[in-house]
Amino acid sequence: MAGKYDLETTTLGQLLDDPEARGIIVELVPELPEHPMVGFAKSMPAAAVLKMAGNQLPADTLEQLKTRIAAL
Repeated sequence: MAGKYDLETTTLGQLLDDPEARGIIVELVPELPEHPMVGFAKSMPAAAVLKMAGNQLPADTLEQLKTRIAAL
């Protein structure tokens, strides 16, 4: 069974509004919820935000984030 979130269509804002998803984000990328650009990024699909952040985060962190959010 697929998880409740499809990172291609779920926005970053939706993930940050979900306590479980937010907990994963805070654990792996603690600076993200308070980042100055988060207001702009909240309306974007999470996959697009992760792609933009790809050069700023270690590849294993990105993979953990994708895997754990998809498992929700």
